[in-house]
Amino acid sequence: MRQIFTLCPHVVPPNPACRAPRPRGMAGLGAFILSLILAVLPAQAIETTDALGRQVTVATPVRRIVALNSDSLEILRLLKAQDRIVGVYTEIDREPAFWGALTALPKIGGWRTPNLEAIADLAPDLVLTYSRNPGEEFDRKMAALGIPVLRLDFYRLATLENEVKRLGELLGKIDEARAFCDWHASHLALIRNRVAQVSHHPDVYIESYSDLSTVGPASGAHEMCLLAGGRNIAEDTVLPYPKVTPEWVLAQNPEIIVKAAAWSNGYQAGDASGFNARRDAIMKRPVWSTIPAVQNGRVHVMDSAIWTGPRALIGVAWLAHWFYPQRFADVDPNRWHEAYLERFQGIACQGVYTSDLLLKEIR
Repeated sequence: MRQIFTLCPHVVPPNPACRAPRPRGMAGLGAFILSLILAVLPAQAIETTDALGRQVTVATPVRRIVALNSDSLEILRLLKAQDRIVGVYTEIDREPAFWGALTALPKIGGWRTPNLEAIADLAPDLVLTYSRNPGEEFDRKMAALGIPVLRLDFYRLATLENEVKRLGELLGKIDEARAFCDWHASHLALIRNRVAQVSHHPDVYIESYSDLSTVGPASGAHEMCLLAGGRNIAEDTVLPYPKVTPEWVLAQNPEIIVKAAAWSNGYQAGDASGFNARRDAIMKRPVWSTIPAVQNGRVHVMDSAIWTGPRALIGVAWLAHWFYPQRFADVDPNRWHEAYLERFQGIACQGVYTSDLLLKEIR
């Protein structure tokens, strides 16, 4: 990151109608003089790179942040910077137990279509959003208001650690960023090292949130599948989330099926019944009874909370556990998740995030 010094844009000239309090004694006079000096000191600006490879200049210190999505919000809490958040996306209300007091913050609209006026009213120093949503027009309108937009995804494992370090440096949270990245890298290395020793990579059909919507090479879920040792049967598709037909899946004959469940609120789930119901519905789809994944009970459903995003590592651990049960028998994704929630989110570990294993698979 480049450091740039500019005159502070937030210095406001005194209002002659308002009388400043008179300093009392030498200590009070010293504090008064110091406050005047600080008011005219140049603010430090930092130039950083966003997820699109663009250079973005942000004045520091960053004290007021609007988070347009759950991934950026989770990273801010991970960096212990939640006290700087002044506005959040509307969908946060779907997970009140996980987000706690953050749900009480002002809402600025949906993560795809935020309300620009609501954001401007909060006078943020920075807006965090995804690389693709909202569209480019959002940046231009925010720039006209003097509000910088930093597009960081936080859902791709290949770039997650670098993005966390980048934001940590921008916010003065370098130690917090390093602690998470060290933990994350060591756990990811364990999976990579074991997968590197396997010779068979099972064919996997990954179904995204909508029925018969799979994932292509440009998606975070494809990356997760590869890291866990699977072969995505949609690896030759062009779109990140192509629609397919039941007949196409049948022809691919996958050994394993993994379904992502949106807004399942796993943190508040008391059991796996909701995930099991989705799994059973997949297994009952017409003519799919001949697919090896269905015949062998290797159909799994995963909560969106660990499906890409900052907790994608937990999702990869589950995938590796499902792809290679014996090789990863000693790896407990629940323990990894517990460590993440308690250490990096500062909340108690609870909830259910996957469907149950079927008896035929356990045998």
